Amino acid sequence: MKRRINKVAIIGSGIMGSGIACHFANIGVEVLLLDIVPRELTEKEKKQGLTLQDKQVRNRIVNTALQDALKSKPSPIYHKDFASRIKTGNLEDDISKVSEVDWIMEVVVERLDIKKQVFDNLEKHRKAGTLITSNTSGIPIQQMSEGRSEDFQKHFCGTHFFNPPRYLRLFEIIPGPKTSEEVLEFLNEYGEKFLGKTSVVAKDTPAFIGNRIGTYSIMSLFHMVRDLDLSVEEVDKLTGPVIGRQKSATFRTVDLVGLDTLSHVAEGLHKGVPTDEEHDLFAMPDYIGTMVENEWFGSKSGQGFYKKIKKDDGSSEIHSLDLKTLEYRPQKKANFATLELTKTIDKVEDRFKVLVNGKDKAGEFYRKNFAAILAYSSNRIPEITDELYKIDDAMKAGYGWEHGPFQIWDAIGVEKGLEIMKAEGRKPAAWVNEMLEKGFKSFYTVKDGNTWYYDIPAKEYKKIPGQDAFIILDNIRESKKVFSNSGVVVEDLGDGILNVEFRSKMNSIGGDVLDGLNKAIDLAEKEYQGLVVANTGKNFSVGANIGMIFMMAVEQEYDELNMAVKYFQDTMMRMRYSSIPTVAAPHAMTLGGGCELSLHADKVVAAAETYIGLVEFGVGVIPGGGGSKEMTLRAADTFQKDDVELNRLREHFLTIGMAKVSTSAYEAYDLNILQKGKDIVVVNPDRQLAIAKQHALLMAENGYTKPIMRTDIKVLGRQALGAFYVGTDQMLAGKYISEHDKKIANKLAYVMAGGDLSENSYVSEQYLLDLEREAFLSLTGERKTLERLQHMLQKGKPLRN
Repeated sequence: MKRRINKVAIIGSGIMGSGIACHFANIGVEVLLLDIVPRELTEKEKKQGLTLQDKQVRNRIVNTALQDALKSKPSPIYHKDFASRIKTGNLEDDISKVSEVDWIMEVVVERLDIKKQVFDNLEKHRKAGTLITSNTSGIPIQQMSEGRSEDFQKHFCGTHFFNPPRYLRLFEIIPGPKTSEEVLEFLNEYGEKFLGKTSVVAKDTPAFIGNRIGTYSIMSLFHMVRDLDLSVEEVDKLTGPVIGRQKSATFRTVDLVGLDTLSHVAEGLHKGVPTDEEHDLFAMPDYIGTMVENEWFGSKSGQGFYKKIKKDDGSSEIHSLDLKTLEYRPQKKANFATLELTKTIDKVEDRFKVLVNGKDKAGEFYRKNFAAILAYSSNRIPEITDELYKIDDAMKAGYGWEHGPFQIWDAIGVEKGLEIMKAEGRKPAAWVNEMLEKGFKSFYTVKDGNTWYYDIPAKEYKKIPGQDAFIILDNIRESKKVFSNSGVVVEDLGDGILNVEFRSKMNSIGGDVLDGLNKAIDLAEKEYQGLVVANTGKNFSVGANIGMIFMMAVEQEYDELNMAVKYFQDTMMRMRYSSIPTVAAPHAMTLGGGCELSLHADKVVAAAETYIGLVEFGVGVIPGGGGSKEMTLRAADTFQKDDVELNRLREHFLTIGMAKVSTSAYEAYDLNILQKGKDIVVVNPDRQLAIAKQHALLMAENGYTKPIMRTDIKVLGRQALGAFYVGTDQMLAGKYISEHDKKIANKLAYVMAGGDLSENSYVSEQYLLDLEREAFLSLTGERKTLERLQHMLQKGKPLRN
């Protein structure tokens, strides 16, 4: 029988429980969120005359926790309306309702005795065959399942989400002694396909995979930094984006997570792994112990490794903790010669060889740090997992590392890694040397577009399972390339579908990218069936190449700038009016020109985490690549008989004028950037390209016909123009906008009104594009616009507010 999840029960509404509830709601599942009944009234409840028997009191804990979660930033939910999918209750009045759900997940406090009490209660009402799991971060699954019924144990295991559940993609599945294989297979697929996670089946060992390796990585660094005389700022400089980690790096991340939380996990590991060769490293160094005693936990306590200091003039600045004196001081800039050598190396994996060969303190740090983490990871096989790729998956999905330990080791070179370990007194697992003796020189290899890993028991490469649902551009870029220039690579995805992959800096759209898009469309129209635009960059595209625009504007090369803007517009129109279907697959930041490209594709297959918008107002211009035209067209398509048309147009005007950016793909529907019934959202970004290809192929096979260019766009002329001008006058008078902001808004108003027309009229797309281009060019000559462009270029910022 096919198992389906239509309704889940989450037991425990704390930060984690509410976050998990929200993520199930994100994917359309009905959620029952339960927590305990309060034992005392609050002062407010007493004044209201309420008793402990009133429903609002009995559900106070769960309702307060859920509302707190929904108000948190970043939001745990894709769209505010999705919260209606969550129903709340308490463990006394509503426990019987768990008989109606398909999956029960316990997310209560990390105490075995309390968890067992909860399971006792749940087993009285749970329907046979219902999945039941615990979101524990370290309590052995075996201990939790002891004494339970056979059916309970068969359907029970650990399912460990990482916090926040919406954003961190690791989903660890930890079987108990009697968990059925069917349950494990189902959860593995469900996590990946429906929850959008990287599913990793782990062994029932302390802290499982992610936290075992992750905690060791942080603890070894805690012990190392004072020996190397490194400051807080220096460590965060060395362990941030330069090696493919989050900007918060190490100490800022600990401040965000909470030093108390980390120390709790480390303490548990210190007790739980007495035979670990690095056991002593899980004991907190003295300076960390002092911080814990002082309750310097980080953001939650107002100070940790960093502290915000109020100055005499009322302003504030961030100070850093001096690890020797444990006093706060102004931050110092961190500079290392080794890091300077990596500035011209765009790919993170190509930096590792340079970093470990550094001759300064940074090079010494990387050799010690990598030697420790790589040796430790190798020695955890087969203790925590039998497959090395699971460790890499866990660290990438749970800790936000761009590369896992064995991928870093491959980038350094396996033999070079062993050489560094020997020099640092580290001993890797024996299987690594055995692998080399067998003639295998790397942990991973690529065959036929798939990634294969070295399987230790079999002593041979095996294909990583689950890749059939993915298309991995890194694996096919060279073998399937049909065209490339400095801005794009065009790959053959098979079945007659091409992909255009942006490869420019920050995936900005300049002349080379536009040339590549046009070449791809030419190729597709002649020899293929469809075209996808997708990439695996950190962001889909941060917008147009503002450096090019700035230089042309400064040099007053307006004829050249006019031609460049027209080329952008014409390329976007080719996306819409080519003879083959085009599909855009945006993800993460999709701003300005990246948004305009998505607006003109035949279909958008967006990642759920897509932050998309027309943000050109931030640099003093209006969207000039068809965005202003397209929002005017989409507004007109919403006009209905007896509808207040001006209000609909104003909504679309404000989307541009306020530089609105969705905080998820689902919010983009509200902005009419994504269109319901046409565009779709994919929760797992790993599946996005394969799904985009499927839709391009489906459109082609269903008989795609080149659309006819629109000439029936209703514009409101002076009716809209007058209303918008009055609005900008009022905004200026109220000092909400500047004179320059008013000028930009009035230019946009002129375009979206269709110009100074005496009455409602029907116009063509080209008419609106010409108005848009004229307005864009006139604004680039403004001094304020040039100043904004120059400022953004100096700061190295993308085209956004």
